[in-house]
Amino acid sequence: MGATGVGGAGYRRTVTPPRTATGSATPSARAKGRRRGARPSGTELLAAAVGAVPGGAERPGQLQMTTAIEACVADGEHLLVQAGTGTGKSLAYLAPALTVDGPVVVSTATLALQSQLVDHDLPRLADAVEPVLGRRPTFAVLKGRHHYLCLARLDNSTEEEPEDTLFDAPAARPGGGTKWLGEAGRLGKQIERLRDWAEKTATGDRDELDPGVDDQAWRLVSMPARECVGATRCPFGQECFAEASRARAREADIVVTNHSLLAVDMLADRHIVPPHKLLIVDEAHELADRVSSAAQAELVPELIDRTTRRARTLLRPETAEALTAAGDALAVGLAEAPAGRITAGLPTPLREACTLLDAATRTALDAIGDIKADDPDPVRKQQAKAALDELSTTAQRLLEEADHDVAWVEKNDSGTRRALVVAPLSVAGTLATHLYDERTVVATSATLALGGRFDTVARALGLDAPPPAPPTPAAAAQAARTGPGRPAAETPGRRLAGDVTPNAVVPATEGPGWRSLDVGSPFDYARQGILYVAAHLPRPSVSGLPEAAGEELLGLVEALGGRTLGLFSSRRAAQQAAELLRARTDLPVLLQGEEALPLLVRRFREERASCLFGVMSLWQGVDVPGDACQLVVIDRLPFPRPDEPLAAARAAAVDAGGGSGFAAVSVPIAAVRLAQGVGRLIRATGDKGVVAVLDSRLETARGYGPFLRRSLPPFWYTTRPEVARGALERLAKS
Repeated sequence: MGATGVGGAGYRRTVTPPRTATGSATPSARAKGRRRGARPSGTELLAAAVGAVPGGAERPGQLQMTTAIEACVADGEHLLVQAGTGTGKSLAYLAPALTVDGPVVVSTATLALQSQLVDHDLPRLADAVEPVLGRRPTFAVLKGRHHYLCLARLDNSTEEEPEDTLFDAPAARPGGGTKWLGEAGRLGKQIERLRDWAEKTATGDRDELDPGVDDQAWRLVSMPARECVGATRCPFGQECFAEASRARAREADIVVTNHSLLAVDMLADRHIVPPHKLLIVDEAHELADRVSSAAQAELVPELIDRTTRRARTLLRPETAEALTAAGDALAVGLAEAPAGRITAGLPTPLREACTLLDAATRTALDAIGDIKADDPDPVRKQQAKAALDELSTTAQRLLEEADHDVAWVEKNDSGTRRALVVAPLSVAGTLATHLYDERTVVATSATLALGGRFDTVARALGLDAPPPAPPTPAAAAQAARTGPGRPAAETPGRRLAGDVTPNAVVPATEGPGWRSLDVGSPFDYARQGILYVAAHLPRPSVSGLPEAAGEELLGLVEALGGRTLGLFSSRRAAQQAAELLRARTDLPVLLQGEEALPLLVRRFREERASCLFGVMSLWQGVDVPGDACQLVVIDRLPFPRPDEPLAAARAAAVDAGGGSGFAAVSVPIAAVRLAQGVGRLIRATGDKGVVAVLDSRLETARGYGPFLRRSLPPFWYTTRPEVARGALERLAKS
């Protein structure tokens, strides 16, 4: 790398005043605006926002959701809201959020929704409600500290580059292999460009760097929260981009963040996200998994090696050698251990490695000591301490083998990743303790009511939910007449998936301190779509795509002439399907993994006859309205794989308690995934098409088939292949 740093120890960046996301209202100006006359209601702000959209019309579900949120804020109760696709739920929760003394926090699971809120919904809302509010509302985005450029890391990047990246171990780098000189030169050029950008950027937000840099380069100039020394001790504290983003968040009306940072905030006693009275959790069906990921920890030999190199100058040689020995012992233990969940205690080699690591990290932490005000390099010292402390804490957690934790060995197919992982068995208790205290929580998603009820998701989110009430005599009699053994489409009066009426909503459920609401969807699912279950196919028993399912897929795709999104349970099945269609048709077949996913989705949208096949990331990440996607094919019910450690451990715990782990864990997971996949079909009021499930169990499984069907939109339902193919042939001609 070049020896030209950012200017050495005397470097000081020319500070550009941070921008407010929209408007520049100061707290005093904001307060004055709020004192002008009576504060408008959420429904009034919603009406203004809808009226500002050309051709905008009030949607009943949207208004219902806004009214319910206002009521819950007033009563201090929490709210679960199922809002189907097309409801306009973003405006439905943003409008009442502006009636609450800010900031109000909105958390999303995906970057796509976060971008939609920040780039489109919030600016349009601010324009529309400014005349009504008497001021322009402000908003800010709050991301994890590592998303922002760190000037202290940038100032030290020249020294660290050879040590931290030039000789990275193969498994620490994507694709493996030692860095070669040309690659090192490319990294140096990226660092130089980051230095130039540091002089110009007002936010330091990685997402605003265009073109971007790879993860390796960004690691050199960003600072994970655990390694940050704090603004008061950092020589660049007054210019810190991450601290500036937090300051903007404290002054904004609405703060947009993500589930991962919200989870870290909860686990860190809520000192990251600014204090607030209302939290809106969009894509709430993903929150528990994100909290579980945030509470997960792992030991990787390469991380121990990197930590040792980072701390070496602060340690005695024998202490550094003890850390290296612990890393070597872990590598040997992982090589010997099979991948999968650890059910009978840590194997002896892994236990010995954790014991060595615990002792070595404690010794190293004692040797480094506290960070003092006159430390010549507090940033480097804090980085070393944080990394060592994390290793020590994880080793102790694994050695404890607590009943509330699950441990497993993780390896990838290429052998470049070997890790010892530990995660909580359940996060419901964590959510119950940290999510709801001193704020109103509104959790919303298109998939909150599983099996036609909210109680399953409510319990997963840490709420006290009552058990399902027994069916009424009339409902029991109806169930007996239309049992799951008879095809629903052929049962008189029962032509919709899930035994529901068109556009029916889920009955409300409530518990102590919370209530629920299903505002439905503006889509007429029974007229716009068909749910076809291939009940005549054999029950899937082998991995990959069975021959009979492949022939069924081929017939459906040929009937429509492409325009098919294939959602598969495994990469092998997706590959087999692509090979089949390429061999037997002339249709363009796009396969996930052959090109970048955004490029594949764009081609699928633009090439009318194309098919796009892929795995789990497509089940939620594709939005293709119009006639480009008129057939969604799902090869099998998306139950968690038996080797998914957390799902397996949670199911085993339920079994041990006398319940059914499959019903309590696997079926709800499948219900959420299936609903998300099925939801790819109808994205706008003019969309039409067919969802085809090539897994007969959705019709024939008496125990869980009806539950899964009740978790889906109320499509017209059939098990007759000629009905599905006929509908597709008519669509092909339209």
